[in-house]
Amino acid sequence: MKRITLAAVFAMAAATSSAATADIAPDALARSVTDEVLAVVRADRDIASGHPQKVAQLVETKVLPHFNFSRMTQLAVGRNWRQATPAQQTVLIDEFRTLLVRTYTTAFTQYRNQTVDYKPVRMAATDTDVVVKSLITQPAGQPIAIDYSMEKGPSGWKVYDVKIEGVSLVENYRHTFNSEIQRGGIDGLINTLAQKNKTLAAQSATR
Repeated sequence: MKRITLAAVFAMAAATSSAATADIAPDALARSVTDEVLAVVRADRDIASGHPQKVAQLVETKVLPHFNFSRMTQLAVGRNWRQATPAQQTVLIDEFRTLLVRTYTTAFTQYRNQTVDYKPVRMAATDTDVVVKSLITQPAGQPIAIDYSMEKGPSGWKVYDVKIEGVSLVENYRHTFNSEIQRGGIDGLINTLAQKNKTLAAQSATR
C-alpha cells in the first residue's frame, strides 16, 4: 500500500475544479497540472524538507479537489454501503477524505525527482468516463505504470480509482474496510478511520 500511495500521489496531481478546466481533455489536464505541482515540490524548500502545513496545503489545493470522494468511498465500502445510514455515509466520506489528505501529505515528503509521462487518451467527444494511462520514472528502480479512472461531471474531470501496476487503490481499501465492517459494523469502520486519522495527525505534529 505504501508503494501504491507514493506513486498515486504524483499520478493524481490535478487542478482545482473550475469552469476554465471543465472542457480540457483529461490527459492534457493531468499532464499540465502535474507538471505545475511537481515544479512547486522541486522549488519550495519547505515542501522538500517535509513541512507538514505547506505540504498539506499543496495537497488540499492541487490534488484532492479532483477526487470524487463520494464515489471513491462508496466503491471502497462496496456492498456494505447500503447498510450505512445517510449520516454514517457522510461521516465515512469525511473520514476517508481526511485519511487521504494525511496519507498523501506524507507521500509528498518522499518525493525524489520522479517524472510522470501521460499517454494520449483515445476518446469520443461524448465520453464521460475514461482511463488515463501514465508512467512514473524514478531515479532508481523500475518505472511504475499507472492507470487512473476519471469521470466528467459538472465541475470537470475527477478521479475515482487508480491502478498501480494493475493493483486498484479502491480495491485495496475495500478489502480492509470489509474486514473492519465484519468485526465492528459500519460504526466500527468509522471508529477505525477516525483513530487512524488521529494517529497520523499526532505523527505529523511531532515532525
